[in-house]
Amino acid sequence: MSEKGFNAFKMAQEQFDKVADMLDLDEGTRQLLRFPQREYHIRIPVRMDDGSVKVFQGYRVQHNDARGPCKGGIRFHPQETADTVRALATWMTWKCSVVDIPLGGGKGGVICDPHNLSMREQEQICRGWVRQVAINIGPLQDVPAPDVMTNGQHMLWMMDEYEKITGARYPGVITGKPVGMGGSKGRTEATGYGVVYTIREALKLMGIDPKNTTAAVQGFGNVAQYAVDLYTKLGGTVICVSCWSQEDQTSYTFKKSTGVSLDELRKITDRFGGIDKKKAQDLGYQVLAGDAWIEQEVDILIPAALENQITGENVNRISKKVKIIGEGANGPTTPEADKVIHERGIFVIPDFLANAGGVTCSYFEQVQCNMNYFWEKDEVLSKLDTKMTSAFHEVASLASKKKIYMRDAAYMIAVSRVAEACRLRGWV
Repeated sequence: MSEKGFNAFKMAQEQFDKVADMLDLDEGTRQLLRFPQREYHIRIPVRMDDGSVKVFQGYRVQHNDARGPCKGGIRFHPQETADTVRALATWMTWKCSVVDIPLGGGKGGVICDPHNLSMREQEQICRGWVRQVAINIGPLQDVPAPDVMTNGQHMLWMMDEYEKITGARYPGVITGKPVGMGGSKGRTEATGYGVVYTIREALKLMGIDPKNTTAAVQGFGNVAQYAVDLYTKLGGTVICVSCWSQEDQTSYTFKKSTGVSLDELRKITDRFGGIDKKKAQDLGYQVLAGDAWIEQEVDILIPAALENQITGENVNRISKKVKIIGEGANGPTTPEADKVIHERGIFVIPDFLANAGGVTCSYFEQVQCNMNYFWEKDEVLSKLDTKMTSAFHEVASLASKKKIYMRDAAYMIAVSRVAEACRLRGWV
């Protein structure tokens, strides 16, 4: 989605094919897991504020539900494609499996740009999306959630529309809702915190104190902000963040050698994670090109934006000082870049493990909604920490035992669990 010619689904299939060979999967299982089980391509007519009618293209892809109801976000993006959604749904299957929660993988999206839409128009897109797929989603079937450029308000509109259609209360139909309306405390922090929980454990394995480390972060949306928050609380220093500027229609890297201040940057950030360039300069930040984040002399890189960000073209710009890459985004590293990173011995925490905190907390939200009893924030984050830490060490242990790449170890665990569920059901 971030580059012409790049196909996220092809990349997801290449990653799967490699591990299918390592696991010696039979042909039937390969063909079942290599493609989504079902897809919905929908058209959403919306009466715009100027009185005209515009039709938006939307999607919902359900990759696999052998281990439980499908789970996955809905993103609003002007460059959304069917293949991007297919890839994200596939990765969601592996993500739920690697952290061992009883859910499958799904993903949704609408080709639109919320920057250029009023809140009323966005609400109509949300309700229109639900009207088109209402019979194909549900708390026991497929549970959507927020993703790029969607939030709790969008989810609440979608839940409300679903309940209007069904005539009953179904708070578990969707997650990422506002607290007090079926949302879980701790959900906002979950993905970013989950990334840092795994980085913390990787540093422990290496015998490195977080206080002696620095990091560069790509992105400044929800995931990136909370990753910065927890990492700095552990004592680490983030020296730069990179994000898209809606005003200039380009991206910048905002750098401060003494470390970025989350609080001051949040005050000059729009709701889409874009930082005001002039105000940042006034605060003493050096403004560099958007891709400068990858070449910083830091210990840790945290790509937390979109897919296809560390590629064969820029991987050699990564500093020799870098020890860990914690993938907060989905699919940020291409297979070509992976080869170089592996050869250099950089410890990679793969996306579907590192950023699984979001779906794990979404699962917690489902559980709370279904029993109509909600936990306090500390309990949610404690359960999340336990789940992420356990999953990390299971993957790291297999990688060490078999002397394989962390991404391959994570895939072997995830794919094996899904394949076994398909076998036990008699599907293959």
